[in-house]
Amino acid sequence: MRSSHSRVAAAALLAGMLGLGLTATGTAAQRPDAPARARLFPPIDLGLLEPPDRDAWQQPDQIMDTLGVADGSVVADIGAGAGWFTVRLGTRVGPRGLVYAQDVQRPVLDAIRRRTEREHLQNVQTRLGMGDNPNLPAAALDAILIVDVYPEIDDRVSFLRSLGRSLKPTGRIGIVNYKPGEGGPGPVARLGEGERVAQAIVESDVAAAGLTLVPVRQFLRYQYLVVAMRPGSAR
Repeated sequence: MRSSHSRVAAAALLAGMLGLGLTATGTAAQRPDAPARARLFPPIDLGLLEPPDRDAWQQPDQIMDTLGVADGSVVADIGAGAGWFTVRLGTRVGPRGLVYAQDVQRPVLDAIRRRTEREHLQNVQTRLGMGDNPNLPAAALDAILIVDVYPEIDDRVSFLRSLGRSLKPTGRIGIVNYKPGEGGPGPVARLGEGERVAQAIVESDVAAAGLTLVPVRQFLRYQYLVVAMRPGSAR
């Protein structure tokens, strides 16, 4: 951690940070005027990403419903981290579906492979991303989920463009991120403005990437959900 918090305080903070640092990008140097970005999350601490109350405030089923994730869907979990959402996606899409668990750290992907083996999920494939290349197949995905890692993406517009090319004509991208300010789980705002990105900025990035925003009802207490599709797609 970047401060002198006690081990207990650090663990509590990390538990709320979820996927922070499990980025969809490489480790390119920051521009001098860019906000500071958190370092990659240590794979040894993956167990801290799953506080016992996460289901209650994360509402994974409602997020998947909003993105149209169903039996037989092909989906991707970007910055998959400990695989918390990966296993839920795998259960939702069933044996006829497929989940790409994507991250930029090989040890993280190794941990996901072990987890899915333990949970007998045979419909999960891991993908190693690099830079603005998410390493996903073109025009193949029904939904792409980015949970709590958007602040760590270096070239967000280019990355969103790449994700858009991986969508089926009616596919959706869902970006879940913590609301600016403090309170609840998530990165502490004082550790750096770059760790919480305002919804308006994400929506601006989506437009710059040539994608179309899909209006959705906001139902998360501590986070917001931005949904995007390829232009001209049927909603």
